[in-house]
Amino acid sequence: MSQKEKIVVLTGAGISAESGLKTFRDSNGLWEGHDVMEVASPQGFERNPELVLDFYNQRRRQLLEVLPNTGHESLVALEKKYDVSIITQNVDNLHEQAGSSHVVHLHGELFKVRSTQNENNVLDWKRDLILGDLDENGFQLRPHIVWFGEMVPMLETAIHITQQAKTLIIIGTSMQVYPAASLINFVTREAPIYFVDPKPSVDKSSFENLTVISKTATEGVPTLVDQLLGKET
Repeated sequence: MSQKEKIVVLTGAGISAESGLKTFRDSNGLWEGHDVMEVASPQGFERNPELVLDFYNQRRRQLLEVLPNTGHESLVALEKKYDVSIITQNVDNLHEQAGSSHVVHLHGELFKVRSTQNENNVLDWKRDLILGDLDENGFQLRPHIVWFGEMVPMLETAIHITQQAKTLIIIGTSMQVYPAASLINFVTREAPIYFVDPKPSVDKSSFENLTVISKTATEGVPTLVDQLLGKET
């Protein structure tokens, strides 16, 4: 049996927004009315842990109420024909809910928490997280989210995956947030790149094989997937 061709998909807030999840950052740079450093930095957590925990509790509750959309679901269909890896900047689990089997979370996961003493001590968690929720050694638990100023532990894995891509699909991301935005530079020159976003922000002249699809994820992804599944390899 011949090996399946590798497709790498990079997703951002745009695909989750269509399921009803608020994108973290508003146009004015605030997250739910908060300066990002208040709710998404180690310093903010040290200053006001209750505020930070409440912020992510609200995000977690909201995630429990939404479902994957046709953008997420269409990507699952690609696995019939291709070896698909999804690298997401999103902290929701909508790709997994839809049925995608290989998802790498660059920025962490809402349904996980970790020890403040040992970052490798990670627990599944779907309820509110409060002060006094401790690991087995008595240390406070925190959201399993990559905050500003912290290392992105899955970045090397994501780079390695992207380097193997025969095709790269970018969905619903501004390509302005680093280091995730740098991943596009790790695909081979021959690899076709498809950019699905209503307001694409990549310079077409920078990439020889770039196809821009100026549509939302729920409009553009199913069409693209049908095209890729109909193509003879």
